[in-house]
Amino acid sequence: MADDVADDEMEDGAEAAGLRKIIHVDMDAFFASVEQRDNPELRGKPVAVGGSSGRGVVAAASYEARKFGVRSAMPSVTAKRKCPDLIFVKSRFDAYREASQQIRAIFNHFTPLVEPLSLDEAYLDVTEDIHGLGSATLIAQEIRRRIREETQLTASAGVSYNKFLAKLASDQNKPDGICVIRPGQGAAFVQSLPIRRFHGVGPKAEEKMKRLGIETGADLAAKDRDWLRANFGSFSDYLYRAARGIDLRPVRSNRTRKSVGGERTFHEDQSAPEELHETMDRIVDIVWERIERNKARGRTVTMKLKYNDFTINTRAKSLDRVVADKAEFARIGHELLEAELPLPRPIRLMGLTLGSLEGVTKKTRREREADKAQLNLL
Repeated sequence: MADDVADDEMEDGAEAAGLRKIIHVDMDAFFASVEQRDNPELRGKPVAVGGSSGRGVVAAASYEARKFGVRSAMPSVTAKRKCPDLIFVKSRFDAYREASQQIRAIFNHFTPLVEPLSLDEAYLDVTEDIHGLGSATLIAQEIRRRIREETQLTASAGVSYNKFLAKLASDQNKPDGICVIRPGQGAAFVQSLPIRRFHGVGPKAEEKMKRLGIETGADLAAKDRDWLRANFGSFSDYLYRAARGIDLRPVRSNRTRKSVGGERTFHEDQSAPEELHETMDRIVDIVWERIERNKARGRTVTMKLKYNDFTINTRAKSLDRVVADKAEFARIGHELLEAELPLPRPIRLMGLTLGSLEGVTKKTRREREADKAQLNLL
């Protein structure tokens, strides 16, 4: 079903069907691995990147720390409780960006079709084998070899005929592994997985699915569209396709941003209106600078509040035109905040985002033809 070695069937089958050849590369515990690489005293020890204070959050955890249940986005106090010997190190984003740029250069050597998702992962479309290596799997192996040689870091890779499957595959044999899912095997692979492995299925969705008797991809595939729509609304279309290993999205090297935003986490919980409006002004300054740098124009302003019990409240306002300028962006942000005052309880975080951005790229004819090839597998 899924292999960790090259197989000509993957290449021949994909070529014959006109399918894409997609690699998803995911660095292994990237931030923590950079720290262990640069500081030999940290190697082999449980390491967390992030603040160790009461409000600190784990940004990344080494595999030694993960054995104790330490995960990214976990409060630092919880992580320390799970792993008393955990070593916290402050983040060094300049070092992470430098390593990421090295890795990105390696990707670009093999294909111009690279879609970064973050500093440490990306999709690559290697349907066109520009160096004549012979297969997508061999390309993935060469990419991993060069990353190890040039950065002293390890990467895991997934190889398949669409993005959804490639991303699942890259997580299959972590760390420092490779997994191949061939044409015709995607549905069986997906249906063998626990539902929590589906991207986009968080803890709450997983809990709801289990209440409804859905434990695996096979359980999900057994449900028809009407049942899914009745229970999951707009999320149902994604679930229906995912349970069958279908993903029609192309790799976009010029992937359009969906939003531009920023957040502020308070050292102490806040609820005073004056303090909150002052914070809103600071966030507006930061976010509008990002908006101008990215030349973004959008119609929807969204405010995010995270309360001290970790529940999240979002409020949005959409215009029938793009937001005109910083003053209008700020005015809408303050209006959204004012509508929530007085707060029911103090907040620990505030954020503001500009969304519904202009400039979404249409699919090319070649991309539409590749979509049809994916569907033909059914």
